[in-house]
Formats: sequence, structure tokens, C-alpha cells
Amino acid sequence: MPKYIVRDIRLAPDGSTKIDWVRAHMPVLNVIRREFEREQPFAGVRIALSIHLEAKTAYLAKVLRAGGAQVAISGSNPLSTQDDVAAALAEEGMNVYAWYNATEEEYKEHLLHVLDTRPHVIIDDGGDLVHLLHTERRELAASVWGGCEETTTGVLRLRAKERAGSLLFPMLAVNDALMKYLFDNRYGTGESVWAGIMRTTNLVVAGKTVVVFGYGWCGKGVARRADGLGARVVVCEVDPVRAVEAHMDGYQVMTGEQAAGIGDFFVTVTGCRDVINERHYRLMKDGAVLANAGHFDVEINKHDLKRLSVSRRIVRKNIEEYTLSDGRRLYLLAEGRLVNLAAGDGHPAEIMDMSFALQALCARYICQQKERLERRVYPVPQEIDRRVAELKLESLGIALDRLTKAQEEYIFPAG
Repeated sequence: MPKYIVRDIRLAPDGSTKIDWVRAHMPVLNVIRREFEREQPFAGVRIALSIHLEAKTAYLAKVLRAGGAQVAISGSNPLSTQDDVAAALAEEGMNVYAWYNATEEEYKEHLLHVLDTRPHVIIDDGGDLVHLLHTERRELAASVWGGCEETTTGVLRLRAKERAGSLLFPMLAVNDALMKYLFDNRYGTGESVWAGIMRTTNLVVAGKTVVVFGYGWCGKGVARRADGLGARVVVCEVDPVRAVEAHMDGYQVMTGEQAAGIGDFFVTVTGCRDVINERHYRLMKDGAVLANAGHFDVEINKHDLKRLSVSRRIVRKNIEEYTLSDGRRLYLLAEGRLVNLAAGDGHPAEIMDMSFALQALCARYICQQKERLERRVYPVPQEIDRRVAELKLESLGIALDRLTKAQEEYIFPAG
């Protein structure tokens, strides 16, 4: 097995510079790194990561390695890997298998190489490692103590396995931790999605109509940032409670077909498939921009779009123009993949500092509790959530009030 597979190892210095930049803006992980260096909780432990391979992820890998881990890492999306960052980790001696714009075959090969290191702990983003450990690399599952899942999509896949009784090892739903979804999903997604769209298109958002499909925590963030940029925001939902919430938050709520004819920007963030399809394309106006912020590239139906088009061309990096038979042009960003990573740098460093702090502490928790954990999906322990929150506040110089003994007895009366 090769030690690494990267595009060009000579890019390593540029990648190291990127990692140094984010490290300076990730104070919570820096505290945890110093703790890991002292305690060596991962001595003799093999950790495999499939996660968007850019600078912030690379720093998480370095923190785990500082705790004694043998780290193997691959990307979780062919268009989000940054080749210079991958090269930097490879040069430091990690097992790295990833490059930008990998084919489906190459992407799978890279994941399999990561699993060939026979990991004890996995950190997954979307569930591809878990899937392979339940199918083609099932024989390796017995050596996995447990893992952590970063995304909503991945947690949904895990819970399906748990319901079916087929989950082969314990997993922590890191995505569902308060210090993850309240900040990463909402503020991180909201900011990084619009950073990716704006830098890719170089178009103004103010005065435009933005249609957001899905009003979960990620959708809330995308809608809020669009509102802040001066857009008129329309929300499309299938959940009646979330639809009422969007309405009460001041957004117009309607069906996708009702919104199709008025939108300038369309953003899918549902975790589902075929959210935008032929029905919508036939109604969209000339120049509509389509972007996906869900984990997989199935939310915008590309097959329907190609079938309805008479011509396609790249008009700008990460923008593909589809011309329909009546002359209308629809613009698909980043091949329908995660626009904030495939056409941007992902969430801000300060946001991922909290999410990756959870990942690091949860990986340690799995090592400590492996004998007690069953084959099920676990929530992140409350003490880990609170620890990350406390470290974040400390890094900001923010102090909290404390309950007096009388107040504690009032709120939590004995008996």
C-alpha cells in the first residue's frame, strides 16, 4: 500500500502556510492539542478520516497526531480537496489519499486505502467510510472501536442502519451536538455558502430573490445571510413546523413550483434527492443560478437538466451554463456539489474550531469507553458539549455568572 497518493508533493509548502493560518484562528483546538500532547490518549491508536480535506481539517489531523495517533485521511468530496494541503500532510508523514477532482473510481480507491490502515476509530463526513465498512471492507469492521459522524446526511444514514439492526460498531452523532449544529450548521453554512456563491458568480445578491429549499439549521443560516445581504427570501419546505417557523421569521413560504418562476438564486440544503428537477427547470427564468449546500450532489437533478438542455458550456470557473430549447439559460454552480467547499474554502476557521474540538474530544471518548459502547448511534456526551462551549468562551475573554447555592437548590430542589 502506498504511503500517500497526492497530486503533487511539491505543493506542500503552500499547504503548510494555509494550515498555519487556520491554526492561529482555532484557539479551542490549540488548548486541546496541548492537552493531547501531555496525555497521549491516542498512543498506538489508528484513526481514519474521510472529511473535506482543506486546511482546517488538516489541523484536526495534526491535533490527533499530536495525541499519538497514526492518522490516515482522505477527502469526503472530490471537489473539496485542496492539493497543497493534502501534500503538506503527506510530507509530515501522514497517510494521505486524496486529490482535487478525483473521478468516482479514484475517490473510492482513496477511501479504500484509508481503510486498509485498519483503523480503530473513524471520523466520517457523510457516511462513506461507514458504508464501505458495512459492504466491501466488512471484514475490517470488527477492529473498529467506534466513530464520529460530522453531517446531517451521515447521521441519517447511521440511524437507518441502527433501525435495521445492522450497525456494526458504535457511532457518535457529532452533527447533533449543540456546539455543532447551532454554530457550524447555522452560522458556518450561512456564511460559507454565500461566500462561495458570490466569489464564484461575482453577482450582487441585494435586490434579488433567493429561494432556499429546506429550513433546518443549515437552511436557517442560508436564509438569514441572504436576508442580511438584502435579498428577498423564499423558503420551500415539506415539514409544516419548519414552514411555520420560516413564516414567523419573516420569509415567504411557498411550494417549489410556485417559487421556481420568481427566483434568481436557488439553494438546496435538504439532505434529500431531486429537490430541484424538471418541473422547476421548465418554470425558471433566464439567468437563474442553482447551488447546492447539501452533502451529496443529488439535490439538484443534473440528469433532468442535461436532458432539457440543447447546449452546455463552462462560462466561468465552477459555473456551467445550460441552455434550454427556448433559449433560457440556467447556471449550475460547482457541478451541483457542496458550493461552499467545491467553490470556496468552507466554513470559517473559528466555526470549525468548535466542530473539530468536538471531533477530537469524541475520538478520545471512544478510546476511553470502547468496552462499554454498544453498536448504536450515541449523542455527544453533555460534558463534551459544555467543555467546548467553556473553552470557546475562555478564548473570547467572556465570563459567566454562577448560580448561588440557594439558586441551585431553588432550581434543582432535593426530593
